[in-house]
Amino acid sequence: MLRAGDIAPDFDLPVLTGGVKRRFHLAERRQQHKLVLAFYPLNWDPVSAEQMVRYQVEYEKFAAANAQVVGISVDSIMNATAWERDIGPFDFFLCSDFWPHGEVCRKYGVFREQGPGAGASERAVFVVGQAGIIEFSRLYALNEVPDVLAPVAVLSRL
Repeated sequence: MLRAGDIAPDFDLPVLTGGVKRRFHLAERRQQHKLVLAFYPLNWDPVSAEQMVRYQVEYEKFAAANAQVVGISVDSIMNATAWERDIGPFDFFLCSDFWPHGEVCRKYGVFREQGPGAGASERAVFVVGQAGIIEFSRLYALNEVPDVLAPVAVLSRL
Protein backbone atom coordinates (compact mmCIF):
# COMPACT_ATOMS: atom_id res chain seq x y z
CA MET A 1 0.00 0.00 0.00
CA LEU A 2 1.22 3.48 -0.83
CA ARG A 3 2.21 5.69 2.09
CA ALA A 4 2.56 9.36 2.95
CA GLY A 5 5.32 10.88 0.83
CA ASP A 6 4.62 8.68 -2.22
CA ILE A 7 3.43 10.21 -5.47
CA ALA A 8 -0.25 9.51 -6.06
CA PRO A 9 -0.65 7.49 -9.27
CA ASP A 10 -2.79 9.27 -11.82
CA PHE A 11 -6.00 7.67 -13.02
CA ASP A 12 -9.05 8.33 -15.15
CA LEU A 13 -12.25 6.52 -14.15
CA PRO A 14 -15.98 6.70 -14.77
CA VAL A 15 -17.55 8.70 -11.97
CA LEU A 16 -21.01 9.37 -10.66
CA THR A 17 -21.51 12.93 -9.50
CA GLY A 18 -24.93 14.32 -8.68
CA GLY A 19 -26.50 11.25 -10.30
CA VAL A 20 -24.74 11.94 -13.62
CA LYS A 21 -22.06 9.71 -15.15
CA ARG A 22 -18.87 11.54 -16.14
CA ARG A 23 -15.09 10.98 -16.03
CA PHE A 24 -12.80 11.68 -13.09
CA HIS A 25 -9.17 12.44 -13.90
CA LEU A 26 -7.00 12.72 -10.78
CA ALA A 27 -4.38 15.01 -12.35
CA GLU A 28 -7.02 17.56 -13.34
CA ARG A 29 -8.93 17.48 -10.05
CA ARG A 30 -5.89 17.73 -7.77
CA GLN A 31 -4.87 20.99 -9.43
CA GLN A 32 -8.08 22.55 -8.14
CA HIS A 33 -8.65 20.71 -4.85
CA LYS A 34 -7.04 18.49 -2.27
CA LEU A 35 -8.48 15.00 -2.54
CA VAL A 36 -9.60 12.34 -0.09
CA LEU A 37 -9.53 9.00 -1.89
CA ALA A 38 -11.78 6.60 0.01
CA PHE A 39 -11.35 3.06 -1.34
CA TYR A 40 -14.09 0.73 -0.15
CA PRO A 41 -14.75 -2.95 -0.93
CA LEU A 42 -18.15 -2.99 -2.60
CA ASN A 43 -21.40 -1.12 -3.01
CA TRP A 44 -24.36 -2.58 -1.09
CA ASP A 45 -22.04 -3.47 1.81
CA PRO A 46 -23.52 -2.06 5.05
CA VAL A 47 -20.14 -0.80 6.32
CA SER A 48 -19.44 0.93 2.99
CA ALA A 49 -22.89 2.50 3.06
CA GLU A 50 -22.30 3.85 6.57
CA GLN A 51 -18.90 5.19 5.53
CA MET A 52 -20.26 7.04 2.49
CA VAL A 53 -23.22 8.45 4.42
CA ARG A 54 -20.78 9.79 7.04
CA TYR A 55 -18.78 11.54 4.30
CA GLN A 56 -22.00 13.19 3.16
CA VAL A 57 -22.87 14.27 6.71
CA GLU A 58 -19.42 15.87 7.07
CA TYR A 59 -19.31 17.23 3.51
CA GLU A 60 -19.09 20.89 4.59
CA LYS A 61 -15.92 20.23 6.60
CA PHE A 62 -14.18 18.86 3.50
CA ALA A 63 -15.45 21.72 1.35
CA ALA A 64 -14.16 24.24 3.92
CA ALA A 65 -10.71 22.63 3.59
CA ASN A 66 -10.88 22.95 -0.23
CA ALA A 67 -11.05 19.16 -0.49
CA GLN A 68 -13.17 16.75 -2.46
CA VAL A 69 -14.06 13.23 -1.34
CA VAL A 70 -13.74 10.50 -3.97
CA GLY A 71 -15.23 7.09 -3.16
CA ILE A 72 -13.67 4.27 -5.22
CA SER A 73 -14.86 0.67 -5.54
CA VAL A 74 -14.51 -2.11 -8.11
CA ASP A 75 -18.26 -2.18 -8.78
CA SER A 76 -19.63 -0.97 -12.11
CA ILE A 77 -20.84 2.59 -12.57
CA MET A 78 -24.38 1.30 -13.15
CA ASN A 79 -24.20 -0.53 -9.82
CA ALA A 80 -22.98 2.69 -8.15
CA THR A 81 -25.87 4.58 -9.74
CA ALA A 82 -28.47 2.22 -8.26
CA TRP A 83 -26.69 2.19 -4.88
CA GLU A 84 -26.51 5.98 -4.64
CA ARG A 85 -30.21 6.23 -5.47
CA ASP A 86 -30.85 3.87 -2.56
CA ILE A 87 -28.66 5.53 0.11
CA GLY A 88 -27.84 9.00 -1.29
CA PRO A 89 -27.75 11.44 -2.90
CA PHE A 90 -24.12 12.38 -2.37
CA ASP A 91 -22.38 15.68 -3.03
CA PHE A 92 -19.08 13.90 -3.67
CA PHE A 93 -17.72 11.54 -6.32
CA LEU A 94 -18.24 7.77 -6.64
CA CYS A 95 -15.69 6.24 -9.03
CA SER A 96 -15.90 2.84 -10.66
CA ASP A 97 -12.65 0.85 -10.90
CA PHE A 98 -14.53 -1.89 -12.74
CA TRP A 99 -12.56 -2.09 -16.00
CA PRO A 100 -9.82 -3.03 -16.19
CA HIS A 101 -10.95 -4.64 -12.97
CA GLY A 102 -9.23 -3.10 -9.95
CA GLU A 103 -6.47 -1.38 -11.94
CA VAL A 104 -6.47 1.76 -9.77
CA CYS A 105 -6.79 -0.30 -6.57
CA ARG A 106 -3.68 -2.21 -7.65
CA LYS A 107 -1.77 1.04 -8.31
CA TYR A 108 -2.49 2.14 -4.75
CA GLY A 109 -1.73 -1.31 -3.33
CA VAL A 110 -5.23 -1.95 -1.99
CA PHE A 111 -6.61 -4.66 -4.31
CA ARG A 112 -7.47 -7.91 -2.50
CA GLU A 113 -5.85 -10.62 -4.62
CA GLN A 114 -6.85 -13.57 -2.43
CA GLY A 115 -8.65 -14.60 0.71
CA PRO A 116 -11.96 -13.18 1.95
CA GLY A 117 -13.15 -10.42 -0.32
CA ALA A 118 -10.77 -11.37 -3.14
CA GLY A 119 -11.40 -9.28 -6.24
CA ALA A 120 -12.49 -6.20 -4.29
CA SER A 121 -10.67 -3.30 -2.69
CA GLU A 122 -9.37 -3.05 0.83
CA ARG A 123 -10.94 -0.28 2.89
CA ALA A 124 -8.31 2.48 2.76
CA VAL A 125 -8.15 6.27 2.80
CA PHE A 126 -5.55 8.52 1.16
CA VAL A 127 -5.22 12.31 1.26
CA VAL A 128 -3.61 13.72 -1.89
CA GLY A 129 -2.32 17.28 -1.89
CA GLN A 130 -2.46 19.58 -4.89
CA ALA A 131 1.18 18.73 -5.75
CA GLY A 132 0.16 15.08 -6.18
CA ILE A 133 1.89 13.81 -3.05
CA ILE A 134 0.09 11.43 -0.67
CA GLU A 135 -0.08 13.24 2.67
CA PHE A 136 -2.01 10.58 4.63
CA SER A 137 -2.77 6.89 4.14
CA ARG A 138 -4.50 4.40 6.36
CA LEU A 139 -5.79 0.86 5.94
CA TYR A 140 -8.92 -0.19 7.84
CA ALA A 141 -10.44 -3.58 8.57
CA LEU A 142 -13.22 -4.53 6.17
CA ASN A 143 -15.76 -4.37 9.00
CA GLU A 144 -14.46 -1.03 10.35
CA VAL A 145 -16.03 2.30 9.46
CA PRO A 146 -13.17 4.79 9.05
CA ASP A 147 -13.05 7.93 11.12
CA VAL A 148 -14.08 10.17 8.24
CA LEU A 149 -12.79 13.26 10.04
CA ALA A 150 -9.22 11.93 10.47
CA PRO A 151 -8.17 13.41 7.10
CA VAL A 152 -9.58 16.86 7.99
CA ALA A 153 -6.70 17.59 10.37
CA VAL A 154 -4.23 16.70 7.60
CA LEU A 155 -6.16 18.79 5.06
CA SER A 156 -6.05 21.85 7.33
CA ARG A 157 -2.22 21.71 7.33
CA LEU A 158 -1.93 21.61 3.52
